[in-house]
Amino acid sequence: MKPRAGERTTIVGAGLAGALLAVLLARRGFAVDLYDRRPDPRRAGSERGRSINLALAARGIAALERAGMMGRIRPLLIPMRGRMIHSPAGDTQLQPYGQRQEEVIYSVSRADLNRALIDEAQLHPQVRVRFRQTCLAALPEAGMLRFRDEDADSEFTVPIAPTFAADGTGSAIRSSLARSGHISAREERLDHDYKELTIAARCARHEAGRHVLEPHALHIWPRGGFMLIALPNTDGSFTATLFLARSGADSFDSLTGPEQVQTLFQTQFSDAARLMPNLLEEFAAHPRGQLGTLYTRPWHIGGQVLLLGDAAHAIVPFHGQGMNAAFEDCLVLDSLLDRHDTWAALFAEFERSRLPNTAAIARMALENYIEMRDTVRDQTYLRRKALAMELERRFPGRFIPRYSMVMFHPEISYAEALRRGTVQEGILAELDDPQAPGAVDFARAQTLIAQRLP
Repeated sequence: MKPRAGERTTIVGAGLAGALLAVLLARRGFAVDLYDRRPDPRRAGSERGRSINLALAARGIAALERAGMMGRIRPLLIPMRGRMIHSPAGDTQLQPYGQRQEEVIYSVSRADLNRALIDEAQLHPQVRVRFRQTCLAALPEAGMLRFRDEDADSEFTVPIAPTFAADGTGSAIRSSLARSGHISAREERLDHDYKELTIAARCARHEAGRHVLEPHALHIWPRGGFMLIALPNTDGSFTATLFLARSGADSFDSLTGPEQVQTLFQTQFSDAARLMPNLLEEFAAHPRGQLGTLYTRPWHIGGQVLLLGDAAHAIVPFHGQGMNAAFEDCLVLDSLLDRHDTWAALFAEFERSRLPNTAAIARMALENYIEMRDTVRDQTYLRRKALAMELERRFPGRFIPRYSMVMFHPEISYAEALRRGTVQEGILAELDDPQAPGAVDFARAQTLIAQRLP
């Protein structure tokens, strides 16, 4: 059946992607039933200790602009110009993300953003949002979705077609379809876990909280095999996240009590530890999160169900692109609605167009973890980063650093950013002479760029 205005659709998951998709579909005139297993996050409050702060970049902004929401979201954002690197000795160095004024990314609270998206969805009368509705199974043969109403302590079914599964990494719909053999799904877990902590705001009587670190930067304490990061919040605090191996010498398993935690932070992150008055309490209370990359095929069952966002392709957070990729999913889906006569054709084209790109960003996110925790201090990395920015200045539109392509250029697909980035790494390697770092042959650079970067 051709997708048409007025048709009723179902979205499972009222998180970031699900709520944004509800807005986009409602703006096109579709009726939307939006189900979520959680209590209403606008009333229940946010759960501390379970989410890494988000970094909103150009791809996510493009989707929010399509939904007409950037005016509402902008007050929630804090611009970050670059990475502030904290050495073991306590010295800091800002490594800018880009070289233009607009080349920044934005720290945003997941909870605040989710509340704004749900509020926007409910402004549309054709959107019905129901919380504490747990999806139990997708039943393609029966053409039904099965739910449990947690408040009424009862089960019910709704027609399956068309359903958008935006219920995240732990997707009940994906798990149900995998159990019944309709799809295959596997997760490659990272051998590192994470724990969320807090760098407190500086507060005085009758005064709002102030940031104790530079607020317009993403702070990183790279320590080779592990790292601490911190992103600014609008209340003056920072959400800090420790990434550490699960087992081994420097690992979560080695932190058997508060003394070991205190020792780790005093020896590795002493400047941060001084700003974390509740470190030991938070470390004991907050859960240890897991990280991994999800690989799913296919993403859809005919025109009945489509997986998108983390439900289809969850990635590790080290490129700040999980949310942005999910928002870009919504944008691509919205752009495809006018081009297909059936939901089945639409879902198939969506998967074909997105699969290479989500595979590319999954790979780049894993590579970026090595860069963040280790390579950012390497002299070869710093030298080539500076050379890459110089080549971008001299050859604009032809040579664009890979990070910039991913974060600031939504017109360049993830897959193309990965491909061009690989070519550019080869060019940088040929031009970089560690014995004479300032003696770059830019005539040769022009020839290489003309030959290899159309």
